[in-house]
Amino acid sequence: MDLCHPDPAELSSGETQELQQIKWHRKQLLEDIQKLKDEIADVFAQIDCFETAEESRLAQKEKELCIGRKKFNMDPVKGIQYLTEHKLLTPNVQDIAQFLYKGEGLNKTAIGTYLGERQFLWSFRLPGEAQKIDRMMETFATRYCLCNPGVFQSTDTCYVLSFSIIMLNTSLHNPNVRDRPPFERFVSMNRGINDGGDLPEEQLRNLFDSIKSEPFSIPEDDGNDLTHTFFNPDREGWLLKLGGRVKTWKRRWFILTDNCLYYFEFTTDKEPRGIIPLENLSVQKVDDPKKPFCLELYNPSCRGQKIKACKTDGEGKVVEGKHESYRISASSAEERDQWIKAIRASITRVPFYDLVSARKKKIASKH
Repeated sequence: MDLCHPDPAELSSGETQELQQIKWHRKQLLEDIQKLKDEIADVFAQIDCFETAEESRLAQKEKELCIGRKKFNMDPVKGIQYLTEHKLLTPNVQDIAQFLYKGEGLNKTAIGTYLGERQFLWSFRLPGEAQKIDRMMETFATRYCLCNPGVFQSTDTCYVLSFSIIMLNTSLHNPNVRDRPPFERFVSMNRGINDGGDLPEEQLRNLFDSIKSEPFSIPEDDGNDLTHTFFNPDREGWLLKLGGRVKTWKRRWFILTDNCLYYFEFTTDKEPRGIIPLENLSVQKVDDPKKPFCLELYNPSCRGQKIKACKTDGEGKVVEGKHESYRISASSAEERDQWIKAIRASITRVPFYDLVSARKKKIASKH
């Protein structure tokens, strides 16, 4: 049958051929519209499927990136290896440098540790080990002299002056330092470091005035870094701590890591009740009339002065610690001795002065 020219016998009573054609075209139009709707719905379904898959892929990537950052904060070398194996980072040194430069979710100390094994102090913290600091500062001095020829007689000069600037910044702006060094002491510190000669006084004056008026600051770790800190502690466990102003023994969960001793009220707490930096402290066995198996943290060079530490008060505010020493009780002599051994291994001394002294001797030996 010709749809465009239907049989007149099939026409309904009163219907003309023209009216029948209009109905047929309307039907075809509705079918075409429905077909178009189905095709559009199919396209949207495919888009939704693609977006879901993309969201899933991005979520998985973000999850792997988060794992990689945590691994980096625990072990920088293994963290970089994980990220490259999962195609989140290429082995290209520029890509790795960019990743460290952004530093999103990365522990500043871990960045310094990684660079020590391979923009300077404001983007990471210097590691605590002397060999790593020496290697890092040596690399910096070499690069600086390469980019600024003629400023210093040798890289040794840049090396020593860089340390002098770091120590000057601390001496001028650290609230715990009472004796602020004058310009003349800064000049004296740097006598003979320029291959046996002195640096121009004007150059030293400009450096001194610049640091005095605007200190540079070593960055604080990100808020997330505190969480990452506790993934791989040197030691952890329940101990009794003698209170400061109120002399009572309280049970606390202690974590030893990153040259600090943290204590919590409960193991589920996300934030510590107190933090005791171990730098320049000592630890020893002590006898206590009320508790057995005690150890004591103290400052051997400043007996009677408060130890630099912090804690949270009853209102949750962070305040300065009030201890001149910390007395802690273990459950057995063996446990006490294990804690003492672990704490002694964690205590470090900033080796700046030793490194500078060794480099000055090297310069002097040439002449």
